[in-house]
Amino acid sequence: MADEINVRYADKDLAEFKVLIQDKIVKAQHDLDLIKSAYMNDLNNGTDDTSPTFKAFEEGSETMSKEANSQLAIRQEKFIRDLKNALIRIENKTYGVCRVTGKLIKKERLQLVPHATLSIEAKNMQQ
Repeated sequence: MADEINVRYADKDLAEFKVLIQDKIVKAQHDLDLIKSAYMNDLNNGTDDTSPTFKAFEEGSETMSKEANSQLAIRQEKFIRDLKNALIRIENKTYGVCRVTGKLIKKERLQLVPHATLSIEAKNMQQ
């Protein structure tokens, strides 16, 4: 019973997860920058010298592209925020503990989804 009160990953494991998460943040930030630069480029596609029919089609496509990029950017920003919150949990030594069951989330799951706050068991209970 005493083990369940202090359920947490060892400092060595937390350090490994920290490196994994920091790497993911760098990559995610890079992807976000690419998405934002693509969005900025969409604003200046230059269809001034094309036929009116093509121009109308191009503008419709451009609007859809902007919306898609905007959605991608929002999702990417949330992912980065979730990863940064995971770093805070590492500092607090609460990382990897399921917020529903209080049990450790399996290492394999955390390596695939390092910002996870639910064990598979808890995730399945939600559905």
